[in-house]
Amino acid sequence: MEITSKITKSFRKEDVVHDWWIVDANNQTVGRLAAQVAHILRGKHKPWFTPHVDCGDCVIVINAEKIQMLGKRTEQKEYFHYTGYPGGGRTKSFKNVIAGARPEFAIEHAVKGMLPKNKLGKQILKKLKVYKGTEHPHAAQKPNPLALPYQK
Repeated sequence: MEITSKITKSFRKEDVVHDWWIVDANNQTVGRLAAQVAHILRGKHKPWFTPHVDCGDCVIVINAEKIQMLGKRTEQKEYFHYTGYPGGGRTKSFKNVIAGARPEFAIEHAVKGMLPKNKLGKQILKKLKVYKGTEHPHAAQKPNPLALPYQK
């Protein structure tokens, strides 16, 4: 009688090698870009994905100010923030966020919503680097360009 056992390989955080990827957000849709970036950050593209380990890669997103939303969402999308005081609800529209001083917020906010809501999610989010223009300080890591399937 032959006994075969299927063993699931579980990787440790010491065994994982983090690669670096660069994504150009020029003329990309926020949600589609964020979904692909979250997939890479989480490590689900790797065959040795382990849910409780940070086995994803580091992602650099450039041209954050050139991101888009389709249709009327550019005017209708709002980001809500509560200050903690009575009557302290603040809203910003997507249009104002992109035109403002920190357009990186739109991408960071979208990706954060697609990651786990625990310590692992916060650790994974630290590997996301979003920049306003085409310049970034991570040239020493030699990032590979990431071809997104939904590019226009």
